[in-house]
Amino acid sequence: MLRVRDDFLRAHLAIAALFCFLGFQYATWVSRLPALKTRLDLDDGRIGLLLMVCGIGAAVSFPLVASAMKRFGSRSLATVSAIGLGLVLAGLTLAPNYPVLLAVACLDGVAVGFLNVAMNAQGAAMELRFQRTAMSRLHATFSAGSLLAALLASGVTAVTTTLSAHFAIAAAVLAVLLLLAQTGMLADEPAAEAAAEAPADAGPAKRRGIPLPSRITVWMGLAMVFGTVTEGAMNDWSALYLENVVQASHQLAPMGIAVVSVMMVLARLFADGWRTRFGDGRIVRVGSTVAGLGLALALLAGGVVPTLIGFACVGLGVAAVTPCVYVAAARQGSDALALVAATGTTGLLAGPALIGFIANASSLVWGMGVVAASALVVALCATRIRWPSLDADADAAPTAALSEA
Repeated sequence: MLRVRDDFLRAHLAIAALFCFLGFQYATWVSRLPALKTRLDLDDGRIGLLLMVCGIGAAVSFPLVASAMKRFGSRSLATVSAIGLGLVLAGLTLAPNYPVLLAVACLDGVAVGFLNVAMNAQGAAMELRFQRTAMSRLHATFSAGSLLAALLASGVTAVTTTLSAHFAIAAAVLAVLLLLAQTGMLADEPAAEAAAEAPADAGPAKRRGIPLPSRITVWMGLAMVFGTVTEGAMNDWSALYLENVVQASHQLAPMGIAVVSVMMVLARLFADGWRTRFGDGRIVRVGSTVAGLGLALALLAGGVVPTLIGFACVGLGVAAVTPCVYVAAARQGSDALALVAATGTTGLLAGPALIGFIANASSLVWGMGVVAASALVVALCATRIRWPSLDADADAAPTAALSEA
């Protein structure tokens, strides 16, 4: 029993390092969007296109990552994609013009798509192997990584505005996290007839090798898309909103991400207990409603303090959305898990680009209004999803196996 607990803790720490890695890498460069915008003289529309290209990279990664998972397994895929994300920071620093910046952003989207699927496969497999609920806490470390990146960005910009110095420090942090992940990631295993174990009416049907999502999977994908649009927009646009609309200082602007991340970390630390008490469906419905209404009221009120309170509502409300949807998707089969993860990555990266286009056409206030509406759409989608019962863990299909070799 003691050995099992030690193995679980080792795996939990290693996989948590992957989640922290992704949150830290992504928040590092999006927190410096104002600097990239200034350096290359970009408007909101071009920033939106930059983020859209990230989403395109994530979208095209889905068929690639599904094949790579089967061929190489999630452990190898996580390692390679993490190295690629570290190199992206160097590419962003050295990009001499906007077209090169777009190419680097596309590569970032592909690598994010790969790592997102691989680390969630690792997390779901860990829950099944050790029969321990941990997905919300793993996602908390993603938020912790975003928080760490925001604090680092705020601290570095107080000393120097040089991107190269900031990204060099960030790369060192990423290297430490990747080394930590190598100490306990789960070994790749066959899936043990994963799809055969899934409910016949719930898992994705297949035709000529192409996974066709079920109606439930489609609703989960929509909930994930709009949930990650909400979450991603706070990372991508909170600093610009505080600086350009609310007229906050350069040092205070990155704290928008920090407020969202703090609330998400705190909520996700307790979310597994809330899931047990109230059920996944209720947590997602109530949380996304709080996020949407809280942000909408903050936009109407204006000012730094109301804005930060609204951002806090978003962090609290959407914190449990992605962990709950990932757990539900894992019950439907590995293809559903990969598809939902890919749609989540696409929403995280491509959705905020829409905010940029809206901001360029009207104002960033209207763009953030779309974010509030997206959170409310999640509440609607949650009413159409068949949420799993925690009591069914022992009967769950091994759909979150690390690979399907």
